Amino acid sequence: MVPVMGLATLPEVGSSPAGYQPYNYGSSFQPSGFPVVRLRGLPFNCTDIDILKFFAGLDIVDVLLVNKGGRFTGEAFVVLASGVQADLALNRDRQNMGRRYVEVFRCKKQDYYNAVAGEVSYEGIYDNDRPNSPPGRSRRSVDKDQLDYTEILRMRGLPFSVTKADILKFFGDFNVIEDKIHIACRADGKATGEAYVEFSSSDEAKKAMCKDKMTIGSRYVELFPSTSEEARRAESRSRQ
Repeated sequence: MVPVMGLATLPEVGSSPAGYQPYNYGSSFQPSGFPVVRLRGLPFNCTDIDILKFFAGLDIVDVLLVNKGGRFTGEAFVVLASGVQADLALNRDRQNMGRRYVEVFRCKKQDYYNAVAGEVSYEGIYDNDRPNSPPGRSRRSVDKDQLDYTEILRMRGLPFSVTKADILKFFGDFNVIEDKIHIACRADGKATGEAYVEFSSSDEAKKAMCKDKMTIGSRYVELFPSTSEEARRAESRSRQ
C-alpha cells in the first residue's frame, strides 16, 4: 500500500500567484479513484523529468506529454500510484514550473484514453535530439526504413521503474545480452525513461525495430537507431 504524505509535509516546488489559495480538500474529501491528473500551461521545452521534479514527493508511474501535429501542446497527463496520490497532486495546482504556473486538475478517464490512443496512432518516429531538425518544430517525422543503422537502438518512453529484465523480455525474440543494455539515468540516479541496447549486428537492430511503439507496462516505447558514441555520452552523463 502506498503511504500517503500529509499535505503540510509536501515539498515546496515553486511560488504561487498572488492571492492564490491551495486546493481545499475539506472534511468530506473523498479520493476520486482514477489515478491520473491533467496538466495545462506547461513550458514548451518541458520534459518528463521536469514533471517528476514538479511532483517531488509523489509516486509517479507514467507521464504522457500531449503532441498535436508534431508539436507539444503544453498539456500532459500524469499517472500516479493510486487515486489518493492523484488527489494529493491537485495541491500543486497553479504552482510554478520555470516562469509559468501550471494548472493541475482532475482527469476524465476518456480524455486520458483518447490522449494515449492519439499518441500511439501518430505516424512516423520522432527524434527531438537531432541537430538538423527544422526550426520551430520540436519533433520531426522520419521514415525509419531510410535511416542508417548500427548495432545499437535507443529506447524512449520507458517506465521510470524499468529494469534490464523488462527490456530483455521486450526483445524476447532477439538475442539480447543483459550486459549490452544501458538504462540512462540522471546524475542523482533517477531514470530518464531512455535506454540503449546493443544487438549482434546492424541487421539485427533493424529487425528489432518491429517492436517500435509496443508497450512495456502501461507505456508504449519508441525505438531509434543510435550509435555507440551516443550511448557512451548517456552513460557519462549518469556518472556526473
